[in-house]
Amino acid sequence: QSAMLARAVPRIFATAAVHGSRTVAPRAAACALQIRLISSSAALKFRFAKSHEWVKLDGDIATIGISDHAQKELGDIVFVELPEKGESFEAGKTIAAVESVKAAADVYSPVSGEVVDVNSTLSDDPAVVNKSPESDGWIAKVKITNKSEYDSLLDRAAYEKHVAENAH
Repeated sequence: QSAMLARAVPRIFATAAVHGSRTVAPRAAACALQIRLISSSAALKFRFAKSHEWVKLDGDIATIGISDHAQKELGDIVFVELPEKGESFEAGKTIAAVESVKAAADVYSPVSGEVVDVNSTLSDDPAVVNKSPESDGWIAKVKITNKSEYDSLLDRAAYEKHVAENAH
């Protein structure tokens, strides 16, 4: 989505410049502002646990994965143990496990709820977590039972600060 936005904005302004129209330029600026607002609101939906999992909330469905920082620390991921659809988890409990060439690590559910979907692509291609940890490398989708758990997680800036403060 962000790649598509990055391509669209220059085209909008190029169109405004070519046409030199008084109506096209303001429309281009309005479109660019709307794109920035959409991007910002999408970023606001991401929350992080101090244990390096991320959550993106869409209604009452939380998509869960590991952060970019976590995948870098783990190295090349070679196996992902996924939860079963229908399983319920409490926040802070192990929902999945990832194995890399360096280590194995549990993935903790940042929120309580029932698994409604899993990323079965990871069974055949676990390296997707390395390639796209905060997008295509998602692990599970959970129907949340307590939104306040999501609200208590870190936003991206607070998470990045946490990572920086705890760097070895």
